Amino acid sequence: MVNHYEAAFVLTPVLSEPQTKEAAEKFENLLTSNGGTILNREEWGLKQLAYPIQGKNSGFYFILQFDVEPAVIATLETEFRRDERVIRFLTTRLDKYAFEYAEKRRGKKVQPKEEEA
Repeated sequence: MVNHYEAAFVLTPVLSEPQTKEAAEKFENLLTSNGGTILNREEWGLKQLAYPIQGKNSGFYFILQFDVEPAVIATLETEFRRDERVIRFLTTRLDKYAFEYAEKRRGKKVQPKEEEA
């Protein structure tokens, strides 16, 4: 069963623009190679952190929305932990209401699905 997920991660601010894009593509490729589908990618850029993390006051923010099997999430989070460019991450499963809100926020019209028995 494929679920909807959203992963937000913050990369260290000492990276250059191409390095941040390469890091984000690494996680996208991990998901797609494991049968996932990327629905949306948001690159928020360099932002101030609410509090210092690992002595850093800013970081590059990214958000990925994707569909994938639940077993792949453990692999994704392991890669987040292993990559020293990632200073924080959070992966959440989107319920149907959060998924509909995300679709509306992106400007897409959601077609209601019939209930499956």
